[in-house]
Amino acid sequence: MKRNQLLWLISIINSLLIIPACSAQDHPESLLDDVLEDLSVNNDIDNSVNETNWENELEELFVRLQEPVNLNAATREQLEQFPFLRDIQIEHLLAYIYVHGQMKTLYELQLVEDMDRQTIQYLLPFVCVEAINNNSSFQWKSMLKNALKYGKNEVLTRIDIPFYKRKGYEHTYLGPSVYNSVKYGFRYGDQLYFGIVAEKDAGEPFGALYNRYGYDFYSFYLLLQNCGRLKSLAVGNYRLSFGQGLVISTDYLMGKTVYASSFTTGGKGIKKHSSTDEMNYFRGVAATVSVTDKFDISGFYSHRSMDGVVTDGEITSIYKTGLHRSQKEADKKHLFALQLTGGNISYQQNRIHLGMTGIYYVFNRPYEPELTGYSKYNLHGNHFYNIGVDYAYRWHRFSFQGETAKGKQGWASLNRFQYSLTEGTHLMLIQRFYSYDYWAMFAHSFGEGSMVQNEQGYYLGVETSPFRYWNFLVSCDLFSFPWKKYRINKTDSRGVDGLIQATFTPRKNLSMYLKYRYKQKERDLTGTKGSVILPICHHQLRYRLNYSLNEVLSFRTTLEYNHFYSQDKAASLGYQATQMISYQLPRTRLFAEVQGSYFCTDDYDSRVYVSEKGLLYTFYTPSFQGRGFRCVAHLRYDLNDHWMFITKFGETTYLDRNEIGSGNDLICGNKKADIQMQLRIKF
Repeated sequence: MKRNQLLWLISIINSLLIIPACSAQDHPESLLDDVLEDLSVNNDIDNSVNETNWENELEELFVRLQEPVNLNAATREQLEQFPFLRDIQIEHLLAYIYVHGQMKTLYELQLVEDMDRQTIQYLLPFVCVEAINNNSSFQWKSMLKNALKYGKNEVLTRIDIPFYKRKGYEHTYLGPSVYNSVKYGFRYGDQLYFGIVAEKDAGEPFGALYNRYGYDFYSFYLLLQNCGRLKSLAVGNYRLSFGQGLVISTDYLMGKTVYASSFTTGGKGIKKHSSTDEMNYFRGVAATVSVTDKFDISGFYSHRSMDGVVTDGEITSIYKTGLHRSQKEADKKHLFALQLTGGNISYQQNRIHLGMTGIYYVFNRPYEPELTGYSKYNLHGNHFYNIGVDYAYRWHRFSFQGETAKGKQGWASLNRFQYSLTEGTHLMLIQRFYSYDYWAMFAHSFGEGSMVQNEQGYYLGVETSPFRYWNFLVSCDLFSFPWKKYRINKTDSRGVDGLIQATFTPRKNLSMYLKYRYKQKERDLTGTKGSVILPICHHQLRYRLNYSLNEVLSFRTTLEYNHFYSQDKAASLGYQATQMISYQLPRTRLFAEVQGSYFCTDDYDSRVYVSEKGLLYTFYTPSFQGRGFRCVAHLRYDLNDHWMFITKFGETTYLDRNEIGSGNDLICGNKKADIQMQLRIKF
């Protein structure tokens, strides 16, 4: 059958059955929330996912909702920004366009090998198909002229007002309890980005004391991309990610429970830093030049002041929160400087990728933290380096990726094997070895712990769709820690993390999943100071139901049960029930969402996570312990294409206490309520 005839047949079938989900593009931002919820909820039982700053990643995805990627001109880097695309799917999509020529319709996605129905539904709002002129060449004069004429401006301001008072505001905190941030951004397509960010955290002074210039944190960025041989140029604040992140990566990675379905190559090069994150960025200049179509060279330099504690001329600790509310916190501000330089070389040809990344960084004071217990092998001094080699190979349904890195001390290696047994069935094996004395300050990669250090293990994941409407994910991670860890005062401790998830999607407006997770690891017996080590077990069961009615009304129900067991005390239980209802008023630009949650846990170990809709470019997943309920109301009004206003009210009521928090964060009373407001202006 000829291609045009096949496309005609597919178009008819899709209009009747397969991709009526295109209607989800009527509310693409709601779909983005659903995608992130599916991929991120409870990334790691032991890590607080609500602390993660997702602004950069979310902003990039929101841009794609307004300006979809043209698949006929898409680059590998553009496709890698979508967390639901596997690297094999990216390869097959690029190969399809290379072999068959430009796409004529989005329905052709079904002809791409390994492109399943769920991935297509996720991808549709972010992409488009348009004819391109392959003879067009880049011209600086034309780009700058068009940028001035067609560039888009955005101003985004946010204010958070709490209806409670923490103890720290009585005598300790130096500023008001209101949080405020202002962001201005200019963008022209994918080629030019420029912006300024200013932020004041709650409790920090504004225009007074040490912040006499107004806000506590300022950020500036300028990014040029795809300008001829100049692949990228960043000035100001920027982010870096190369290889598998063993040497350097300031991007946020999804939790390991979803790696089998959403783990791409990782290395995404140079990006702008447009968020209010005050730690994970670089300040200076960085550039990538395409020497040939297959060979890229990157270089970067950064100089920034950092917070910490300096004693007798030595840095004893690095302060990462970015909070300067009290005089004690303000005294830690900008006490030392960090300079770093490095580069990356990358070679890509068809199925083969080779790269090398190096970084060298110097503190202006000796870094001498206390090296005792589990931190015994952390590095000290004032200069450090890391160098790594990353590699990838793809052959038909098999792909292999990895990176091996060496530091001033120790080494690390991560290797990933993926094989598509049949269309819709994927197998993944990840092996990692991070020596106990390997230290990389800006590394971020796959693992049980939060650092690329002192860990080794094997992860096996299988995802399959053997029946129509059904998808299954099974994974198991066997890990060990060669040296001591926090609350594990022994060497060579071990653990296991297993997951089984079944997803049922009978209709485009109805889906549900049931997930069971089991984790076992070792931990010090309470009160024994590490002399007795016992295993702890954590069982987690979660059910989620999503249902929408006429693209106007939608419901989401979540039920979760936790069972935590340790031999040194009685088992602790925790559960939560959450109901969300969202509604768009007919013939208006008003979107409303309300959510209510009831939670009951015996202690911190059995805590539960409840995800909820945040403001623009944010995603919020707080954890709760104890007994109580939380109510949230989220309203968004789009006055027109230029003005948008969001307000969110949330209140948490505890039924088992009269005080919330401790220390300076102590709240007298059992209720905690606040309102967040956000205004966006586009012109």
